[in-house]
Amino acid sequence: MRQTQFDDRGSKIRWIEAPGDGPVTVFVHGLGAASTIYHSHIAARPELAARKILFVDLPGHGISDRPVDFAYTLEDHADALAAVLDAAGAHGAVIAGHSMGGSVAIVLAHRRPDLVARLVVTEGNLDRFPAPTAGSSGIASYTEEEFVRGGGFARVLAHVGPDWAATMRLADPLALHRSATHLVRGTDPVMREMLEHAPMKRLYLQGEHSGDLPGRARLEAAGVEVRMVPSAGHNVMFDNPDAFARAVVEA
Repeated sequence: MRQTQFDDRGSKIRWIEAPGDGPVTVFVHGLGAASTIYHSHIAARPELAARKILFVDLPGHGISDRPVDFAYTLEDHADALAAVLDAAGAHGAVIAGHSMGGSVAIVLAHRRPDLVARLVVTEGNLDRFPAPTAGSSGIASYTEEEFVRGGGFARVLAHVGPDWAATMRLADPLALHRSATHLVRGTDPVMREMLEHAPMKRLYLQGEHSGDLPGRARLEAAGVEVRMVPSAGHNVMFDNPDAFARAVVEA
């Protein structure tokens, strides 16, 4: 485990680092998740086993600190991720971000393109105000007070199912709510526009069970490779690990 400071109050973001050669590969989890839990089985595969791997837990999640006076915007998360890559000397890395982590990876590529050689986004949020059925929308529908101290966190944990709840319960409720709220609000420019204009090679993975990707033609016209992953839903790395690992290796 390694750590580095991500704000001016000494808060630490932490990651698990597996030594190896070749391009550094950085896994970034989604909202209410943790990187090792979602990606360690991928990193252990023979085609990735020799690479240097970083499993990063974003602020407020997993083993990273959870300051109460932190805004937890997508830009804040991206800057914290940049601090990891600077501390690890991982410039020009392959960044593989899932869901909210994909959005954070896009913002990182926009703000610090020197750190990102390849971008693999798996079902990342690209637009503001996702459908009410999205997990981030459900969390953001509560006020911060209702979610943190009014029982909202417990109700969400009971609703999302045992798999997501297993990692969400490790996240700080305040950080979770603020992260979800800013994910719903999006960025300026919005994440989709950042992805379209990013200068590095970009791959977007969409599970076939999630349906067609809105705006796919526009993304492809901008040079983004969009790949539909068979037999997979939102959690592509669990549903079709072969296809997910192949995409990361090809990146």
